Amino acid sequence: MQVTQFDAVTASDDQLAQWLEVLNAMTEADMPNEPRWRLDRFREYLTVTMPGERRIAYTAVDDDGRMAGNANLLLFGGEYDKTGVFEIFMHPDKRGRGVARKMLTTIAERAYEEGRDTIGVEVIASTPAVGFYDRLGFSRAVVENRHLLSMTEVDWDRIETSAKKVGAGYRLEYYEGGLPDDLLERYAATKAHMKTDPADVAGSWRGSADAQRLRDSLSTLAQRGMRTHVVVALAGPMDKVVGLTELVVAAQRPTRADQYDTVVALGHRSYGLGMAMKARMLCELRDREPQLNDVQTWTLLDGDPEAFVDTELGFSNDVQWFEYEASVPDLLERLRSN
Repeated sequence: MQVTQFDAVTASDDQLAQWLEVLNAMTEADMPNEPRWRLDRFREYLTVTMPGERRIAYTAVDDDGRMAGNANLLLFGGEYDKTGVFEIFMHPDKRGRGVARKMLTTIAERAYEEGRDTIGVEVIASTPAVGFYDRLGFSRAVVENRHLLSMTEVDWDRIETSAKKVGAGYRLEYYEGGLPDDLLERYAATKAHMKTDPADVAGSWRGSADAQRLRDSLSTLAQRGMRTHVVVALAGPMDKVVGLTELVVAAQRPTRADQYDTVVALGHRSYGLGMAMKARMLCELRDREPQLNDVQTWTLLDGDPEAFVDTELGFSNDVQWFEYEASVPDLLERLRSN
């Protein structure tokens, strides 16, 4: 089985459907309770990236011409231009033939050619991928607990009450699809705490602390078919942004919402803003995304300030996620020596 580069921009509808078939077959085998992926905006999902980033895709095709596996490597730019992240998906019927290893070798070789020092991958702890990456010497850089909240099991009376428990001097505002331009600078400044404040958990960082980068991020999400929902906490006569929570609903998996960053600035914690913002978000989702079945979020194993809030809102832990990383030169040496 040969691994070849795949251009999702020019791919046929049938090729995209085969990519999706592999992804859903793997999901059925390894994570049967997970929602299935859809073709809606799927081409955009595979091709659109942030400015300065590139995504390179690969496929493995079996003897009868059907796609047996696929992979992609996302190369970051800017301050992260020495790193990349990748995904590998194998049809469960085609496992055990060394194809995933061949795809990983191709990815590592490309990362090396692009001058990357490290590459990473996210793995659900209950799947066979854990053994695959452990055997190849990947290290677990971050271990997180994934939490789910079923929308049919929400105590809405309690959630509505929590959404209104905002202290004097604070107010919450909700935005869908983006943010007013006059809020972007203040919003980005609050997100900067995720990088600079030692009280925050560095492993949960996903977002941007730069206003232009934030504009690009919101635009990229929209182009990929992902609807953003944001609740901000404002304080004082100048309406300083002192808290925020972000969530995305993807056209490709519209029955599950994906929680992104939740931040409360120093000096404004212990006032229940995290609880109030997340509760307000759930109320907005109930009205604006009626197709949702559940919401997923992540917390680190120890000391994550959002763990208590999530439990109070009704989230329950279901599985761990591992963020693996490896040195590209070392990985290539291991792949080539065995």
